Formats: sequence, C-alpha cells, structure tokens
Amino acid sequence: MDVARLVELNAAYARVIDTEQFEAWPELFHDPCLYKVTTADNVARGLPSGIIYAESRGMLHDRISSLRKVNIYERQRYRHIVGLPVVLGQENGATTVETPFLIVRIMRDGTMDLFATGCYRDKVKPDAGGALRFAERIVICDGGRFDTLVAIPF
Repeated sequence: MDVARLVELNAAYARVIDTEQFEAWPELFHDPCLYKVTTADNVARGLPSGIIYAESRGMLHDRISSLRKVNIYERQRYRHIVGLPVVLGQENGATTVETPFLIVRIMRDGTMDLFATGCYRDKVKPDAGGALRFAERIVICDGGRFDTLVAIPF
C-alpha cells in the first residue's frame, strides 16, 4: 500500500469534516463499512461499545441528516491535525493502518479547545475504480470525556 495514497485519503477525510462538507463524508467509505468512535479505555478492556456506531454508508448518511436537521448543539467546527499513517498489515485485500490525530474544536465565539486526541485504526481497500475507501474506521479517543454533544464525525 502506497503511504502517500493513505495520506491523501486522510487529508480528504479531515478536509470534508473541517470544511463542513459533511454530505461528502460517507462517500469516503465502502458499503457496507464500519465506523465507530470509542475510547482507549474501552479498547484496553476489550469492551466493544462505542460513542458512535455505524455499519453501512446509509447509517453514515443518516448521521449527517440528523446532524443537519435534528441535533441541537452549540455551533462549532473542527480542525484536524492528522499524523502519518503506519501500515500494520494486509489481509483479504484490505490494508490495516493506524494514524494518530488531534482535533481542535472552534466555537462560534472563536474560542478554541483541544477536543480530542487519539488514533484511527482503519481497514482500507480500493473501490472498483481504484480509489481508496475505508472498509472500517475505528476512532480511538485517548480520553473518554466530552463536554458537549458528539454530533460531528471525528
């Protein structure tokens, strides 16, 4: 797996969230897929539960629809700082990758806070056209406390 292509995939992922192009976010995934946000503590203890869980592109679209139309939360946006991906292995046509991240949350009044740090554990494979897509993205947050509704994807 070409690491430069993985960097491009992560950059595209961060960009669609940071620029609030949320409707493009599900298109970065295969269908079916797995998207889960959990904590390092849950992973260390072998607990499968997550803060967010979706197992299809349709569920990702529903998440964005809910974000746009239903959820009520204080206006905010994110800025992702994404580290370099490390290829951990390959199996059944998918590459297993781990990538560190840091997310800064910017509130409507301009206040900036460190919102989350952690790593993405991914299974990535090309689609029929050769573009890389996530078959699985597990977002593992270093901490488990969030002071606001977790509405925006990580």
